[in-house]
Amino acid sequence: MPVWCCRCSLAGHFRSYSSPETEGQLLNSFVQYFGDSLGRKIKRMPLIEETVLPGDSLLTLPVVIIGNGPSGICLSYLLSGYRPYLSPEAIHPNPILHTKLEEARHLSIVDQDLEYLSEGLEGRSSNPVAVLFDTLLHPDADFGYDYPPVLHWKLEQHNYIPHIVLGKGPPGGAWHSMEGSMLTISFGDWMELPGLTFKEWAANKRRNIKSDRVMPEEIACYYKHYVKVMGLQKNFRDNVYITSVSRLYRGKDDEDRSQLNENMSTQHLEMEDGQKSLIKRNWEVRGYQRATDGSHVPFCLFAENVALATGTFDSPGRLQVEGEDFPFVLHSMSDFGAAISKGKLRGKADPVLIVGAGLTAADAVLCAYNNNIPVIHVFRRRVTDTSLIFKQLPKKLYPEYHKVYHMMCTQSHTVDSSLHSAYTSFPEHNVLSFKPEMKCVLQSASGLKKILKFSVALVLIGSHPNLFFLKDQGHSIGHHSNQPITCKGNPIEIDPYTYECTKEANLFALGPLVGDNFVRFLKGGALGIARCLAIRQKKKHELIESGDGGGDGVP
Repeated sequence: MPVWCCRCSLAGHFRSYSSPETEGQLLNSFVQYFGDSLGRKIKRMPLIEETVLPGDSLLTLPVVIIGNGPSGICLSYLLSGYRPYLSPEAIHPNPILHTKLEEARHLSIVDQDLEYLSEGLEGRSSNPVAVLFDTLLHPDADFGYDYPPVLHWKLEQHNYIPHIVLGKGPPGGAWHSMEGSMLTISFGDWMELPGLTFKEWAANKRRNIKSDRVMPEEIACYYKHYVKVMGLQKNFRDNVYITSVSRLYRGKDDEDRSQLNENMSTQHLEMEDGQKSLIKRNWEVRGYQRATDGSHVPFCLFAENVALATGTFDSPGRLQVEGEDFPFVLHSMSDFGAAISKGKLRGKADPVLIVGAGLTAADAVLCAYNNNIPVIHVFRRRVTDTSLIFKQLPKKLYPEYHKVYHMMCTQSHTVDSSLHSAYTSFPEHNVLSFKPEMKCVLQSASGLKKILKFSVALVLIGSHPNLFFLKDQGHSIGHHSNQPITCKGNPIEIDPYTYECTKEANLFALGPLVGDNFVRFLKGGALGIARCLAIRQKKKHELIESGDGGGDGVP
C-alpha cells in the first residue's frame, strides 16, 4: 500500500540547516506540515511504495517518542529545553547528596554526572536515576515528609532538541481510558510533572480536590492541560497508531560518502557469506493517523533515536486456559463497569467470579460489593504472602483496599464450608478452565478440584505492553531474551544512567517498560535520556563546526 513519506514530501522542502535556530524552525515547519498533510486526501500526497528504501536525501528527526502518557510528556518537557537547577534557598535533607549538589550549583542537573549524584541513594525503584530525580522532587517522601522540591526550572531554548510525540489519544495516554470512579494509589502530588504542581492546576481550574488521592479523570485532565500550558503541543500528534519501527541498512561504501559521527549512530554488520558489510542506520517509523471521518492516513517517518514510552496498559494478562475466550469472560474493569451500567447483572442469582489479587481486582470487588453483586474471589497466593500489595499500603490512607484484604482473610472458603452470601475468597487456587454453561473449574494447592457456577467472570491479573511494531515484538531487548516484555518479570534492559537499550543502540525506553510503574519514578527516565541526547547533540554540533561532519540527518 502506498504511504506518505516525509523523505519525499520534505527533502526538497528544506535545505541546509546547522544552527540551533534553524533546527527549531525546521521542526516547527515539519510538525505543521505533518499535521496538515495527514489531514489531506491521500491522493494529494507524494507517495512511496513499501518496497522503496530511502536514499541520501533522507530527512531525519533527532527523536521520535512513541507514547504520549506521562513518560512521553516529561521527556518532551526536557527535550524542549527546560532545565532543573538547585534552588538558591534549598537544602536537601540528605547531607551527602546536598554537598554533591552544591559542588556544581551553577550547572543544571541535566549537565551533571547522574551516576555520581545517585550513588548511595535508596528508594522504591531499581533504577538509580529514578530514585535520584524523585528525591530531588519529593525529598524523603517515603518517610512521610512533605518537603518542597529542591529544584527550580528554567527554559533554555538553545537546549531544544527537535522531536515529535506520537500517541493514540490525547496527551495523558492510558489515563484517559482508566475507570473514572476509582481513586489513584499515589497521592496527587506524586502524579504531577515538573513545573506545574497538581494543587496549583486544581486551584486554577476550580477543582474541588477533597483528598490527597484523586480520580484518574482528574489526572488525565491535568496531563492534557500540562502539555498546553508548557507550550509542548507543537510536538504532539494524537490519533496516531504505530505499525512498524525498524532499522534501515545500507552498504558501507554508500555510508562513507555521507558519514556523520559514525561511532554514535551506526553499527556495522559483517555478513557471514562474505558479502560487503552493512551498516545499521536510523530508524524507520511507519503507522497511520486516524482522521476525523474514521479513515486511516498512512505515514512514514525517520529518526536518529526512538524513545519507547508506551506503558504497559495495552494488553490485559490472560490465564491461557480453556474457555477463556467465551464472551462471559471479561478482562477489563471498563467491560465490567459497562455490564453493570447496562443492567446485565441485575437480578442474577449466581455470583461474579473475580480472578486476581492486585489492586484492579480489589477495585472490581468493591465495585461489585457496592452494587450488591455477590463475589467469588480467586487468587493463587496465600493471604499471608508478604508480596501482596495490600501489605504495602497504610491502612489510614487506603481503608477501602484494607476492607477487601480483610474479607480475603476472614471470608475464605474451606473444604467444609459453603459460600458466603456477599463475598467468598479462594486463596491458593488456580483456574483450570471455563465451561460453556458458565461454570469454572478450580484447583487448590493440594490438588482438590471444585466446580463453581457464576454469572460473569472477570480476569484481572495485570497487563502487558504491546510492542508488536518492533522486530520479534521486542522480545530480544528484555533482560531475558526471546521472552515477552513485562514490567515486573522481564522489563527492557537499559543502561541505568542513559536509559538506552543495551541490546539496541539509539533505542531508549522509560516508565513501566523498564520497571517504573509509578509516575513519580518514570520522570527519572526522562532525565537520563535527555542528558544522553544532549551530550550527543553537543558532540554533533562540534563536529559540524569543525568541518568534520555532514550527512542527511538533522544534526
